Amino acid sequence: MNELIETSAPREQAPPRGMLLHCGAELVDRRKVYDVPTPTGTDTWYPLAHAGLIHEVETQLESAGFVLTGEHHALSHDGFRYFGLFEVTTPGRPDRDYSWTVALRNSHDKSYPAGLVAGTKVLVCDNLAFCGEVRISRKHTRYAARDLRHLTARAVGQLGDRFHRIDERIAAYRGRRVTNAQAHDIVIRAVDCRAVTPSQIPVVLQEWREPSHDDFRPRNAWSLFNAATECMKGMNPNVVVNRTEALHGLFDGLVGLN
Repeated sequence: MNELIETSAPREQAPPRGMLLHCGAELVDRRKVYDVPTPTGTDTWYPLAHAGLIHEVETQLESAGFVLTGEHHALSHDGFRYFGLFEVTTPGRPDRDYSWTVALRNSHDKSYPAGLVAGTKVLVCDNLAFCGEVRISRKHTRYAARDLRHLTARAVGQLGDRFHRIDERIAAYRGRRVTNAQAHDIVIRAVDCRAVTPSQIPVVLQEWREPSHDDFRPRNAWSLFNAATECMKGMNPNVVVNRTEALHGLFDGLVGLN
């Protein structure tokens, strides 16, 4: 994969506060990800190279008109598991207080298939939220590596509509006023849908009552959503994907997007 190192222009940045710092993970630059060897496959399992996935997703993003503004990478389990984050935009898109993100994940230990998911990162606090994972391959099948370009092109092709829906969703969250009594009820419902754990209830409510950032002082659903995602910092990113998807489902119902 040396040719990928030579032709790709790294955009690594300092890691967002609390991002990817889950137990056993190591924040790395792109070159270290490229150095991870891909295990030899079996008759029924054909692992995809981390480097090949990064290269193809980056190529397809740029071909689709996205501009990459930053990237972050992490490895865990001796390099067998990879998680990455690309921050993207489109030419002429108005500046916002959050960025679009594309999260990648891949494994060489059969823990999960290669995939990507659209999401957001709030600039003031680096809160991450994800929605709608698109699997590159349902499993690492015989022709997954051969078909990687087609699979990533199809996955990236779905991102444009997802990102615009994200913008509409956040606008709806900001437009929905939330009282303290409603916030308490929503937090309990977040526990019921497993977006928040019971032990995190005091943390979420404290962040709601006394936000760490002035941007979340308005009493609306967007502020409450970020009170919940604030407590997810440092978690395993795969857990964050599942929990923020559940959280979006709850808040979409609240604002009438379901």
